[in-house]
Amino acid sequence: MPTITLPDGSQKQFDRPVTVYEIAQSIGAGLAKAALAGKVDGKLIDTSRLVDSSVNLSVITDRDQEGLEIIRHSAAHLLAHAVKQLFPKAQVTIGPVIEDGFYYDFSYPPGFTNEDLVKIEERMAELASKDYPVAREEVSREEAIKLFRQLGEEYKAKIIEDIPAGETLTLYRQGDFVDLCRGPHTPSTGRIKAFKLTKLAGAYWRGDSNNEMLQRIYGTAWADKKQLTEYLTRLEEAEKRDHRKIAKKMDLFHIQEEAPGMIFWHPKGMTIYNIVTDYIRKFVQAHDYHEIRTPQLVDCKLWEKSGHLAMFGKDMFLVEADPHTYAIKPMSCPCHVQVFNQGIKSYRDLPLRLAEFGSCHRNEPSGTLHGLMRLRNFVQDDAHIFCTEEHIQSEASDFIDQLLQVYRDFGFSDVLMKLSTRPDNRIGDDTLWDKAENALEQALNSKGLEWGINPGEGAFYGPKIEFSLKDCIGRVWQCGTLQVDFSMPERLDARYIAEDGSRRTPVMLHRAILGSMERFLGILIEHYAGQFPLWLAPIQVVVMNITESQAESAAEITAKLKHNGFRAISDLRNEKVGFKIREHTIQRIPYLVVIGDREKASGEVAVRQVSGEDLGVMSLESLMSKLKA
Repeated sequence: MPTITLPDGSQKQFDRPVTVYEIAQSIGAGLAKAALAGKVDGKLIDTSRLVDSSVNLSVITDRDQEGLEIIRHSAAHLLAHAVKQLFPKAQVTIGPVIEDGFYYDFSYPPGFTNEDLVKIEERMAELASKDYPVAREEVSREEAIKLFRQLGEEYKAKIIEDIPAGETLTLYRQGDFVDLCRGPHTPSTGRIKAFKLTKLAGAYWRGDSNNEMLQRIYGTAWADKKQLTEYLTRLEEAEKRDHRKIAKKMDLFHIQEEAPGMIFWHPKGMTIYNIVTDYIRKFVQAHDYHEIRTPQLVDCKLWEKSGHLAMFGKDMFLVEADPHTYAIKPMSCPCHVQVFNQGIKSYRDLPLRLAEFGSCHRNEPSGTLHGLMRLRNFVQDDAHIFCTEEHIQSEASDFIDQLLQVYRDFGFSDVLMKLSTRPDNRIGDDTLWDKAENALEQALNSKGLEWGINPGEGAFYGPKIEFSLKDCIGRVWQCGTLQVDFSMPERLDARYIAEDGSRRTPVMLHRAILGSMERFLGILIEHYAGQFPLWLAPIQVVVMNITESQAESAAEITAKLKHNGFRAISDLRNEKVGFKIREHTIQRIPYLVVIGDREKASGEVAVRQVSGEDLGVMSLESLMSKLKA
């Protein structure tokens, strides 16, 4: 006789095993109609599953994030169902949920076209309208392999062969389609109401470039048409803000095939880069950090001792130089310990804060590279704080204040924070983990901040706080991090002399505010759509003449602006002033200054902003006062 405890603490008793749907129905017909799944003692199950013991249960609907993920997972199956009906020779492989949507990979050598996407989406709508029941079925591994081989689905059979023998698997059937899946899924295809196929891409089978190139179809799915429309509008806006397109218009940087995942910075792009670097450099110096620089090539013996070679060796670029093997630096932390280890350190020297604009190289798969957002060479605003256990809470608290101030200065006020706790695969005593997690938790609470938990998502050596900022169109970007590490200082023999004269191992706090400098610049470009606030703009003012007779005056005004510290250029080309204005508006130059005969005679300038606002005629001194303000 199961007793069901609901989220509000109330209980329902049944005299027999009941399905999740029946439990929802006992609460109310509306809830039963909305139910997508059940969450039983923390585990998601289908509404058709029987509950035969006393449990805690919550009914999942499309208002829950988990419900949205179930809709997206079911939409991936709906996509595969449609593809198999339209292209029977296509083989299905995997179709997971991703952020804001889903994808499914197919083996289909002829390849899909954008016209095919339209047909597939139309067939998906037809299948959804038929409202096929989605049925779960348990089968043995051997039965599953036999079934998919009979269906000609060799890739599915290969996936199942990698599953340990004797394990029971689950299939989901809808209409004439069957797929291997853990579930849960929507009770029927009609519950998938709002979806859109978004793009085609290539993907290697099992992510290995030695394997066949598969066809990947991306899509998005939402609880209703309104949410879908809002998302597609955000996509359109994101497309307009694509940092790669804006960078081309503004002449900021480029990437070419001879250096994949690496940036060729142009003068204006380098100007922004240096502005951000100078800002961070002054900021950390003001908070008692000491800037250092460490080598790019370091013997693999150090990376082996630190643990990085075992954990990340496949992502490192290695260089052979007899008789040594060197790694091109993928991160700076082991190198910072080497700096700490030079000379005797006392407890009076702690906390010791070492900062570096560390150039890192990581062998990212070519298919994941994306403009400034995913690179093989990037610079981190990296720093490490060597301290005692007693310092952790105060250092963490101070760092949170610093990070929030930096984000505000760059125009980001909405910051999400999550505490990632101990993973199953970890090193170190649980007593130390308790101290580290408690210190980070106290630091967050002391600020009165809202924060969430990522259970089990900490690093293998310690917990961390992840800081994500939200841009102007609602996208979330994880940038900053603060990690507590009791392990690496011990592995790399870091010691300080304690107050009682004993030699002790310091705690190491890994922290970054921006994360990857390049990625943060990409976020800035998209957040502002290239129309930077004045202090970040690579060119702040352009001075234009109308005719040749004002060329000398325009050049003099430009020189005065430069002399007063402004990034100014002059455009003295023999072109119509309207053409010049349009061109520099595309370049997103904040202030456009025009000199005609009237302005030349009066010693004034006509000023307009890139937004199109006409500020009228003013003296050069008034303009400079406005710019300084």
